[in-house]
Amino acid sequence: MAVSSRIRGSIESSSWIRMMFETGNVLRAAHGADKVCDFSLGNPDVEPPAAFQRALEEVVSASLIRKHGYMPNAGYPESRARVAEQVAREQGVAVTADQVVMSCGASGALNCALKTILDPGDEVIASVPCFMEYASYVDNHGGRLILAPSRPDFDLDVEAIEALISARTAALIINSPNNPTGRIYPEGTLRRLADMLLRAGKSTGRTIYLLSDEPYRKIVYGGAAVPPVMGLYPHSIVVTSYSKDLSLPGERIGFAAVNPAADDAKRLVDGVILCTRILGYVNAPGLMQRVVSRIQGVSVDVEIYRRKRDLFCAALSSMGYQLTVPEGAFYIFPRAPGGDDLAFVQELQKELILVVPGRGFSLPGYFRIAYCVDTPVIERAFAGFESVFRRLSR
Repeated sequence: MAVSSRIRGSIESSSWIRMMFETGNVLRAAHGADKVCDFSLGNPDVEPPAAFQRALEEVVSASLIRKHGYMPNAGYPESRARVAEQVAREQGVAVTADQVVMSCGASGALNCALKTILDPGDEVIASVPCFMEYASYVDNHGGRLILAPSRPDFDLDVEAIEALISARTAALIINSPNNPTGRIYPEGTLRRLADMLLRAGKSTGRTIYLLSDEPYRKIVYGGAAVPPVMGLYPHSIVVTSYSKDLSLPGERIGFAAVNPAADDAKRLVDGVILCTRILGYVNAPGLMQRVVSRIQGVSVDVEIYRRKRDLFCAALSSMGYQLTVPEGAFYIFPRAPGGDDLAFVQELQKELILVVPGRGFSLPGYFRIAYCVDTPVIERAFAGFESVFRRLSR
């Protein structure tokens, strides 16, 4: 066969998120787009902030030498410097341009970081539920993803993670606010995690890197804040994108920031820069580098998402759904009535409603709602959610 066995296997177990999105396209073609309520994909519906449009117009109209030419693989020096200033403010650590590499989104940053630190056979731990393309990213570079259970409230289970660490453990990936739960990991948990990773590193004789995936850092509610990891754990790398907080998923712009206190920090940065080139990214999109560097600290109006969250959570709770109100991001992760998440999702499709089964995040029995959609779509779906709950709760 022309297609490798690894890719054939990946195709067969491809992302449930994308699978549901494609199912939505079939339903839209059959019933009309205005009849389908699609909560499958975290595709922001809030427009980018006005500051983005102004910065974009300024950059496009500016007279710059080689505006669309190659730049250093790590990104424009001035973009890296401005991003580093914002990272330093958020993390409380003296990060400079030398520790920042502009990337093609958080996915590009993660792949470059993983290729830099992984040898064949190395293991990377993640806590479920999690974004399961982490498994493919790790596999891309010869590693294997190991899944740790979370606590009942979706906080990190530090003891469960520790039990999975071995001499092969190269890194741990965390994602806060979490996709799909919206959980923000508390500072106390992160402190215990940092202490444990330092002990484990001494025990195994190798550095265990902490990769903090933070695209939802600014999408938080009720005065919540995401605790910074760099001041808690030296061997940390923050990866993120502007896809969510600036509503720019199609622009593929983000960065990796290496903790200056990390083991072999300079070579680590050099590795990420090299991998940016040899993985084929070459460099992050130049136009977007210039634009986002001018609007550091800016984000979309999170209050819009907060209202949608409250509307959805109140309605589902009144119907009898069991859920935890998310602290951040724009997802709800309730229990599936009847316990079978796939059966529940299939019943919802009969009502022309699309959500993602929990097994798509390696936690069956739940389902994910992406509420970054128009409010009328949310309201139109309530009757279907209630009908399916009644059918499956008999």
